[in-house]
Amino acid sequence: MGMRTDADAIIRESIRKVLPDEAVARALNGKQFKSGKIRVVAAGKAAWQMAKTAAEILGGRMDAGVVVTKYEHVKGQIPGMQCFEAGHPVPDQNSFIGTQAALDLVEGLSAEDTVLFLLSGGGSALFEKPLIPAEELSDITRQLLACGADIVEMNTIRKRISAVKGGKFAKLCEPAQVYSIVLSDILGDPLDMIASGPAYPDSTTCAQALAIVEKYGLSVSAQALELLRQETPKELKNVETVITGSVRDLCRAAAEASSALGYEPVFLTDQMSCEAREAGAFLGAVAKSHQDSKKSLAFIAGGETVVRLTGKGKGGRNQEIALSAAEQIAGLKDTAVFSVGSDGTDGPTDAAGGYADGETKALLAEKGVDIYQTLMQNDAYTALEKSGGLIVTGATGTNVNDVAVVLIRR
Repeated sequence: MGMRTDADAIIRESIRKVLPDEAVARALNGKQFKSGKIRVVAAGKAAWQMAKTAAEILGGRMDAGVVVTKYEHVKGQIPGMQCFEAGHPVPDQNSFIGTQAALDLVEGLSAEDTVLFLLSGGGSALFEKPLIPAEELSDITRQLLACGADIVEMNTIRKRISAVKGGKFAKLCEPAQVYSIVLSDILGDPLDMIASGPAYPDSTTCAQALAIVEKYGLSVSAQALELLRQETPKELKNVETVITGSVRDLCRAAAEASSALGYEPVFLTDQMSCEAREAGAFLGAVAKSHQDSKKSLAFIAGGETVVRLTGKGKGGRNQEIALSAAEQIAGLKDTAVFSVGSDGTDGPTDAAGGYADGETKALLAEKGVDIYQTLMQNDAYTALEKSGGLIVTGATGTNVNDVAVVLIRR
């Protein structure tokens, strides 16, 4: 259990260092607001944690607030704020109810007022007012998830079928000023893509949106197609934005935690973006290539992979990375691969990710589990549950992509 103990320690410390409390405090430190009301809108998987910190710092200066976050992510009431839990990755009726409460909160504000907008990953589903029927919005979202579209492609579509995405929320706040504090969950930190950029000018075009529809053969109504042809705001004069955390910080934290345990950290990338199975196979190959190392090594890769749905099993991208790597590292001594989502959730499961070591494949074979067939069924959760490879953290209160680590102990 030594390798698993090390993995759990690295995960715990990495997530602790990217919790939003300090990041929000840093963004608010010394910030001077206008004399009017300060109203807080927080949306995303880390919304509750961000809003709680902001409320504590602002104290009596905060007039009111609304929080919209994922189910089971509200950890208690925040004085002066309404908290809503809603659907992710597919928006539901509670997403619309919470978003409407936020829109009501910012209606009728003056130029002396400020909207403190706290944004984190997951906001695309959680913060939503659709311009098409909810059923079609859910259907389009599911199509995008199933076809393997990346987050930028998904958000290029989402912006145009929404009343709040692609800078439209900031327009609805006018003439009030918007001070936006962002936890980035997208590689490269493109502000117009994080949660589909409700308070940032949109850099994408109608032509790009239509090309995505054609690329994946998406089924959309005539109403949705017409919206995809309408341009989004390209300039916003009432917004100031600060990025407070990203996957780079998560990778840095993982490196520091690995080093503290005696591993020499090797940074691979913070831009990992491919199919989860391919990422797992690559990380397994990295492990195989360094078996002759005389020192303990920790290879670190951050980013966000995608899952291509070929079956109807249970799992998530980080679980698929671990299970795919298990095939490559089978039989290797003191070698492990694990991958985890910083928000504590991985796909529609209660796991944050998965762990595999040199013994995982043999253990699964004893239980009648074939790794290739399991991956084809997208059923990594079931396999890792049998091997003891599920990583369960619970909701963490942050969301800055995923981190995967190859451990070689010598």
